[in-house]
Amino acid sequence: MAWVSYRQDGFEHVGVVDGEKYIPLRGIRRIDADTGLDALREADRDEDAVVDAGSVELLPPTWAPQKIFCVGLNFHAHIAETKRDLPTYPVLFPKYADSLIAADRPIPVPAESEQVDYEAELAVVIGRPGRRISPESALEHVLGYTVANDVTMRDYQYKTHQWLQGKAWDGATPLGPLLLGTDEVDVSTAGIRTILNGETLQDSDLSHLIFSIPTLIATISEFTVLRPGDLILTGTPGGVGFRRDPQVFLHPGDTVIVEIDGVGPDREPRRRGVGRLSGAGGSLVSLVATTAGPSSRNRRGAATRATLGPACRAARPHPRRTRSFLTPAHGGGGRTPLRAVRHT
Repeated sequence: MAWVSYRQDGFEHVGVVDGEKYIPLRGIRRIDADTGLDALREADRDEDAVVDAGSVELLPPTWAPQKIFCVGLNFHAHIAETKRDLPTYPVLFPKYADSLIAADRPIPVPAESEQVDYEAELAVVIGRPGRRISPESALEHVLGYTVANDVTMRDYQYKTHQWLQGKAWDGATPLGPLLLGTDEVDVSTAGIRTILNGETLQDSDLSHLIFSIPTLIATISEFTVLRPGDLILTGTPGGVGFRRDPQVFLHPGDTVIVEIDGVGPDREPRRRGVGRLSGAGGSLVSLVATTAGPSSRNRRGAATRATLGPACRAARPHPRRTRSFLTPAHGGGGRTPLRAVRHT
């Protein structure tokens, strides 16, 4: 089964994906600690409230998790490019719910950072609570899988030995578009890649994870309880922009696609809502938005903004042509803060 979270007329819904339509589940407003796997499977479908995929505001599949765990250095190729030692215990760091944005929202480039990088990742969504979960039973606690781009401000990440300040920026982690149940896809050997402006920069498969999904769930639940809606981002393969020569970073106007393929009923990519759906949640197609600040102003001092090229419009089939950009938020001192402005 494939689920989607969306907002319509100011109300949040969780729906079942049916081709180009979403069927809302009665009584389910979001996937969180009170709405787990059993509740989703048992919920009645409101067939009288079916909506077209392009007529609603997409949300991250789980947009109010209590905990988000990210895993660093979980692919051999990524460890090799960073010239680090092979870890014997997962490298873990947190994100927060404020970090998440829907799959079709632009990625902000903050004025403070000159090194905004991409990281393709499989995200695991917890469906049943548990503490001290064994590896053997770990997958029983998984609701499903989706696609994430762990956008990273490298110049902030490496200010200290802790990575938090480079990884947890508000509104900078695209997630989605869909959440695929464990009964719909086998991700054990799924391909994972990043395509930036048409060029493939990351290309691997999930069989190369050093710490498997069951191992990660067992390790994390040893020291804290996992609840429905919690997220685990499982790590990125080699090919990140910071480690390339020359280095590659995201800039306003770029289009970055994160793809995860599946083994099962969705062998061939197809359209489902926003982006192309393959086995593990589809292609996460993101524009890179313009920021405001000294580094991104044009000669007249006005904030520049990203535009949609033909390829971007084709990848985002919303009939109302939703666009977002960032403008200065007045007030305060120092660097210019940001606020998102949405135009339909």
